[in-house]
Amino acid sequence: MTEPDFIVETRAFYDAVATEYTDLFRDHLGGAPVDRAMLALFADLVHAERPDARVAEVGCGPGRMTGPLHRLGLDVQGIDLSPRMVELARRAHPEVSFVVGSMFDLPFRDGELTGVVAWYSIIHTPAERLPEVFAEFARVLAPGGHLMLAFQVGDVPSRQERPFGYPVTLDFRRLRPERVEELAGAAGLAVTSRTVREPEGEEPTPQAYVLARKPKA
Repeated sequence: MTEPDFIVETRAFYDAVATEYTDLFRDHLGGAPVDRAMLALFADLVHAERPDARVAEVGCGPGRMTGPLHRLGLDVQGIDLSPRMVELARRAHPEVSFVVGSMFDLPFRDGELTGVVAWYSIIHTPAERLPEVFAEFARVLAPGGHLMLAFQVGDVPSRQERPFGYPVTLDFRRLRPERVEELAGAAGLAVTSRTVREPEGEEPTPQAYVLARKPKA
C-alpha cells in the first residue's frame, strides 16, 4: 500500500536529523517549567483513573517526553514514524518500550489505553487528515482515558528546509486551540482543559496544551 507523501516526507526528515534533534532538545525540560507541570498533571489524571494504567506517547521522537512520563510512574510506550528516532530513544531510555508506528494505525486494541500523549506530533498532518488521527486516539482510549496534546498556536505553517545541512524539507503546522477542541469533540472526546502560554526565548508563537477525556459509558 502506497503511503501518503506527507508520511514519507516526515519519516525522511526525522531520520535525517535524528542525532542533531536529540542533542538540541536533550535538556529542554530543565528550562521548561510549564511543560513539566503539564506532564505531571497528565500523570496525576491517569493515575487517578487507573493506578495500573497503560499510556502511549505518539510521535515520541527520541523519547524526550516518554522518559519523564516513565519517571512519573506511568507504564508508557513510545511510538514514532522514524526508525532512527526509535533507535535513539531505545538507547537513551532502555527501561522504556519504543516501537516504529503511525498515529493513523496505532498498535493497540480498542480501549486498551488509559492515556495518550501527542506532544507536537500532530503538526505534520494535513488539516483534512486530522479527523482520522483523533478518531484513532479515541479508539485506543478506554472510557475515562485522557488525551494530552501540545502544539504551536497560529495559522501559518513554518517550513524547515535543509536543517543541519540535510537535503530534507518539512512543514510544521500551527493550530488554533479552538480547532483542536472541535476535532476532539467530533471524535467523541470531551475537552477538560486548555492552556496557552506566551512565547519564551526564541519561540516564535504561543504554545498550547489541550487535555481531553473519553466519557465513561
